[in-house]
Amino acid sequence: MWIYWVLMFVLVIVDQVIKSAIVGHIALGASVTVVPGLLSLTNLHNSGAAWSILQGKMSFFYLISVVALGVMVYLLWRLRQHRLYEFGIVLMIAGTLGNFIDRVRIGYVVDMFQLDFINFPIFNFADTCLTVGVILILIGVLRDDSFDK
Repeated sequence: MWIYWVLMFVLVIVDQVIKSAIVGHIALGASVTVVPGLLSLTNLHNSGAAWSILQGKMSFFYLISVVALGVMVYLLWRLRQHRLYEFGIVLMIAGTLGNFIDRVRIGYVVDMFQLDFINFPIFNFADTCLTVGVILILIGVLRDDSFDK
């Protein structure tokens, strides 16, 4: 199980390093094209949640983050024999921690990845961890025979 804690730590560090690099090298609101027509990096400060909903409700986000982290750590311990669930939960914890650190440290979340080929909200590495984690959990649920009983 220690490998999951190491992975979690590495993912949070990667998230924070990417955010720091974006803030240090791209002006707020500016974009840099990485792959034309595909991906740009944009320095965006988000004081809300996904798609900038609930802007400025930091107390709410602190509470939800702490509760969610507690539930996910419990589930990680409880589902420790199900590798897909474990990995999904680890990704979700890392994503939650990455954005929680931003909210506590600077009062907003730094977003940067902009998909140029589709009208989609700008997001960050922590959001990606959360999304992939949820997808893995859903795959696990769909493949788990115990949910059919």
